[in-house]
Amino acid sequence: MSSKPNVAKSAIKHLFVALAMFGFGFALVPLYDVFCEITGLNGKVTGTVEKVDYTVDTSRTVTVQLLASKNAEMPWRFMALQEQIDLHPGEWKQIGFWASNTTASDMVSQAVPSITPARAAEYVQKTECFCFQQQPLAAGESKQMNMVFTISPELPEDIQTVSMVYTLFDATEFADPEKVAKLN
Repeated sequence: MSSKPNVAKSAIKHLFVALAMFGFGFALVPLYDVFCEITGLNGKVTGTVEKVDYTVDTSRTVTVQLLASKNAEMPWRFMALQEQIDLHPGEWKQIGFWASNTTASDMVSQAVPSITPARAAEYVQKTECFCFQQQPLAAGESKQMNMVFTISPELPEDIQTVSMVYTLFDATEFADPEKVAKLN
């Protein structure tokens, strides 16, 4: 008879542990973002800046690789219009990415940037980027999405190549309802 209370206690403990694990899973993403912002790990970029007129360092050239990827659940086509560019630190460039909603449904995407090597991220500055906001596309619609950026002349001399990766996610479920309504 004493086993029934033990079973109930055990079930409650297991339920509590499962709920705690589930809650911790949801908390990981914002915690990870804060951790990356503080430490500079994973090449996360902090957002827009006002355009700074640097003195362009014409004595150096940095190769910037532009990579477009999609989350496994994202059915769109997504690509960088240029896979690689060379720029002098301090020189502002505009580059484009192309997205096509290949589905029969209106959708909203969100691009998440990452920069490698991670220590280069603090030297990348953007005044405009499609990654700053959600991008709605009607069914079958395509569009060019632009980014304006520079790499600070203070970039360490040993960094000669910077890779900028943009991963596209389906954000329709979390989209601003006004953006989704504008698609119809």
